[in-house]
Amino acid sequence: MTEILHGPGFLGTRGNFAADMTLILGILVAALFTTGLFLARRKNYGAHRWFQTTAAALNAILVLWLMVLPFRDFVLLDKGGPRMSLFYAVTTMHATIGATALLFGVFVALRGNELMPKFLKFRNYKFFMRLSYTLYMAASAAGILVYMAWFVWLPATQTPIY
Repeated sequence: MTEILHGPGFLGTRGNFAADMTLILGILVAALFTTGLFLARRKNYGAHRWFQTTAAALNAILVLWLMVLPFRDFVLLDKGGPRMSLFYAVTTMHATIGATALLFGVFVALRGNELMPKFLKFRNYKFFMRLSYTLYMAASAAGILVYMAWFVWLPATQTPIY
């Protein structure tokens, strides 16, 4: 599996397979969240809950499997660095927004599936769901910027290899 992930990418940039797959899966997760939003507007709450829960779970897997270690290695530990400040700024911004979206989104998904203790429940569910969606979309946009910074804008000598 490691050989595949570290092999050449398929998007025509300097990104490897893992980076390209992370980008595509991140866009897929954003599309699932958006589909869930439209289902809620049509008052199809059962399908809405299924889409949002699936998207939140996929996002958690994606972050824990393909994003945490590259952030640790190339930003916190600066392996292969130093790099342009854009690399660190965009990646740290994405990590901050993404971690907030992940934690808050999982909380909202658990609440939406009635898996929270009473003292953690909230009444204005629509507000929290909209806030969670906004955070996820901001994290998704920042993730695209990270991909562009790492594998398109940076000189080849500064591109992380993971």
